[in-house]
Amino acid sequence: MQRASRLKRELSLLTTEPPPGITCWQNESQLHDLRAQILGGADTPYEKGIFNLEIVVPERYPFEPPKIRFLTPIYHPNIDSAGRICLDVLKLPPKGAWRPSLNISTLLTSIQLLMAEPNPDDPLMADISSEYKYNKQLFLLNAREWTEKYASQ
Repeated sequence: MQRASRLKRELSLLTTEPPPGITCWQNESQLHDLRAQILGGADTPYEKGIFNLEIVVPERYPFEPPKIRFLTPIYHPNIDSAGRICLDVLKLPPKGAWRPSLNISTLLTSIQLLMAEPNPDDPLMADISSEYKYNKQLFLLNAREWTEKYASQ
């Protein structure tokens, strides 16, 4: 019950006051199955890209974080080829920083920030991480190519 009322409130807020560059909606009639789109930020290699994400809200939400993954392929040190995201707010403590006071809007904003500011010291993709650290021009080139190939409308 708590999950349903909280999700309805959050979705209503996401519809009326979405964070800049982020949209989120219910997938068909499943309340716990959401979709989101994040626009690639200006001055990032993801600029002009539209990235689709899947959000699965667990039974124990908000005491457990939603599972969020990219459906659109993205070239990023903290996002793997299956779309999984390495971000502390998506995990429960002690390894993670999820708190019930966080919400889906906050998580999507954090993911948008991670896209603009990768964390190469906590990578899911070691090769992309070292490229980001030691050959940034090549990283930017590859990330732009992937954005054009997979995230252009």
